[in-house]
Amino acid sequence: MQAGSTGLKPLIAAIAVAIGTLAASPAMAQEKVLRIGMTAADIPRTLGQPDQGFEGNRFTGIPIYDALTHWDLSKSDGPSVMIPGLAESWAVTPTDQTKWIFKLRKGVKFHDGSDFNADAVVWNVGKVLDKSAEQFDASQVGVTASRMPTLVSARKIDDYTVELTTSEPDSFLPINLTNLFMASPTKWKAMLDAVPAGGEKAERAQKAWTAFAAQASGTGPFKVDKFVARERLELVKNAGYWDPKRTPKIDRVVLLPLPEANSRTAALVSGQVDWIEAPAPDALDTIKQRGFKIYANEQPHVWPWQLSFVEGSPWLDKRVRHAANLCVNRTEMKQLLGGMMAEPKGTVGPGHPWWGNPKFDIKYDPEAARKMMTEAGFSAAKPVKVKIQTSSSGSGQMQPLPMNEYVQQNLKDCYFDVQFDVVEWNTLFTNWRRGAKDPTANGANATNVSFAAMDPFFAMVRFTSTKTFPPVSNNWGYFGNAEVDELIRVARTSFEDKARDEALAKLHARIVEEAPFVWIAHDVGPRAISPKVKGVVQPKSWFIDIAPMSIE
Repeated sequence: MQAGSTGLKPLIAAIAVAIGTLAASPAMAQEKVLRIGMTAADIPRTLGQPDQGFEGNRFTGIPIYDALTHWDLSKSDGPSVMIPGLAESWAVTPTDQTKWIFKLRKGVKFHDGSDFNADAVVWNVGKVLDKSAEQFDASQVGVTASRMPTLVSARKIDDYTVELTTSEPDSFLPINLTNLFMASPTKWKAMLDAVPAGGEKAERAQKAWTAFAAQASGTGPFKVDKFVARERLELVKNAGYWDPKRTPKIDRVVLLPLPEANSRTAALVSGQVDWIEAPAPDALDTIKQRGFKIYANEQPHVWPWQLSFVEGSPWLDKRVRHAANLCVNRTEMKQLLGGMMAEPKGTVGPGHPWWGNPKFDIKYDPEAARKMMTEAGFSAAKPVKVKIQTSSSGSGQMQPLPMNEYVQQNLKDCYFDVQFDVVEWNTLFTNWRRGAKDPTANGANATNVSFAAMDPFFAMVRFTSTKTFPPVSNNWGYFGNAEVDELIRVARTSFEDKARDEALAKLHARIVEEAPFVWIAHDVGPRAISPKVKGVVQPKSWFIDIAPMSIE
């Protein structure tokens, strides 16, 4: 669909019917309401540990809940760094680097009025790590444990001090904990008490979590008010939030799943929503002409093909992996996306402390790529067949179908015969943890899941360690070797920033040289927002903070 085309008109009508008139009630008309069109096909789970990738963290994690550590989302001109959240301070124990002491913030209340304290931290660790705990929920494990794989337990020292224990020394732990959101034990126990007696413990716990999700209680700046699966989630401000800088000025936030880019665009220009994620690139001019603002900022984000190293994979030959990286015309792709991407040189770029100056240079050089493919035994008459599992939308997925189709055409010139297996985003994300050997891979030898590169574990370790093979974490393709494992060990046991960065730079250089990915794009997180929404800060992060925003 071309920008400004009349094709928007019937789509606008359809969206209006699907969304309904959000400001229909007099009460809502008087409220300051922010309506957001997400890329997710469903509302991310609200029970404490969201699904739908990091779009879940963005819209049902960070607004409703807090973690022990937070990302600083208050500025756009520098990297988003880790700051204290519900923990005011932390330190590793010098005599035993598997143990950390966290000092907790006092005076914080859950939405139900109960106190946040050390007991709550121990309980929330148990919900995802302790199978014997009554609150253990297997459905929350997959989206949590893989993001903090070394954490094994929590112990209360006093009401506002906890000890966290890891399976091995791990300097990354405080960063990993940004993903563990604190839900109210008191509220959950009330939900459990309402479950009829009898039945298995796990079944009763699951019913309690289902009930909790509709009446979720965290400590975050917004509270759950209304929830309709696959249709909408409405949040209202928490006027008693503990951080005055993040006490909301907006009364209500309405979150709507709109996975198709043109549908999101139609909803925006018709006034059905105030904000959309990932607008359709060919509609950017129309959006700007209608007075909406486009926000974008390069962020620690990778849009790749993650390659399989299982027996029989065509990617086992490094020449094939390098050739694919050299055959993507990223400059032209950027033009097709309206400038809304950055061209990668690896997981991080030159100038980053983790860069490391790899010997393999990711660039557009199809002649060199074809030479490598010829040496590997392939030609136009005998292309290598590859199959990529991808999604039609999703958190951080940018514009997955047109982007993949463009790469498909690029690689055809370098003797690749590319096929796609397109699945729903949350299915793709779940399959990512199951690995290339699992039947859910459906014969694919690469997966196209975008990922965050904010912390070293997320950026590199989970994809390259032999300890993170499925189902432990996201080493979908089973890449790894002793050299990489040792580089990871050195980085993880370096508790001083400079030494850790030096170790991570060596690790990044080797990853780029070995090329377990085809690095295709870095996102800039484009979103289109109504000019009536003020105080918008687009950080260099996957995330964005709604709490300080206001509406005129």
